[in-house]
Amino acid sequence: MNLPKIHSITKKLLVALLGGFLLLFLLFHMTANLFILRHDDGAWYSAFCHFMGTNWVVKVFEVVLFVTLLCHAVLSLWLAITNRQARPVRYRQRSRTKTHPHSKLMMWTGILIAACLILHFFDFYFVKVGWVDAQYMVRTDSFVQDEYDGMLQQLASQGLTGEDVIAEMEEYASSQNLSTEEQSELDKNIQMIRDKMTLYDIMNRAVREHRVSADGQWIHQMSKDDCDQLRAILPEADTDPDFYYIARQKFSVLHIVLSYLFFFVVVFMHLSHAFPSAFQTLGLNGYKYNGWIAWCGKFYAWIILIGFSAVPILIYLGF
Repeated sequence: MNLPKIHSITKKLLVALLGGFLLLFLLFHMTANLFILRHDDGAWYSAFCHFMGTNWVVKVFEVVLFVTLLCHAVLSLWLAITNRQARPVRYRQRSRTKTHPHSKLMMWTGILIAACLILHFFDFYFVKVGWVDAQYMVRTDSFVQDEYDGMLQQLASQGLTGEDVIAEMEEYASSQNLSTEEQSELDKNIQMIRDKMTLYDIMNRAVREHRVSADGQWIHQMSKDDCDQLRAILPEADTDPDFYYIARQKFSVLHIVLSYLFFFVVVFMHLSHAFPSAFQTLGLNGYKYNGWIAWCGKFYAWIILIGFSAVPILIYLGF
């Protein structure tokens, strides 16, 4: 297998720099995930997801993140292959150097992380890009108030419905000799009332089923059919995947929780060596503070493990 010639130290430096960026992202991702544990019907987490899904700066960052992740994986695998090519015949006697056990597993933990990321993408990211159907959420201010809202509210107080108004309008049209323009205007008004009735039905069902967030800004757990109806009436409506309830539903299933805990343990093993290794590759280590760097690496890996694991464990336990 002939690979392009890039000096080994160059590949190591690139892997370390890209890995450092991913270390920072993990902290950010973990902190955001902890919003799910707030007892606010997903208000904070929903607002965060909406911002992340609509802000153009975040969209650019998302592309940078995926490129970074891909380059880190490819360069790491490339480095492992070229190192093995440089020593095709194994040593007769195994080395007895004090190599950290996680160092010998870096390539394998990296491959496991890549496999687990596919599961994670199916659960969340592929939902975001619309490749996998799920439940959705919508901002309540999408339901614009106008004169038809007031009319329907007044009718409801009188025990009447929008269908009653439509029936009267159609009866009036049949008894009159309306021009094409007048008939078109009447049909437009009838469709407007039907659309408003659909919006009221969606909103009222959400209220009855307690799917409105505590701050009143979001309707949660909307079906795809409801979202399609809403977008047909209000194309500009803010509809997003309902990641708050998607996470809570998935993490109420034991085998999914155990799968993610396995994922986080593999990430922990990878990070335990990656953190001090990055400092060493970049020449930022030294005899006086190698111990401090190693301690920071362990502390960071444990924070990531505990922070990510807390969400599925606590949700499964009913928190």
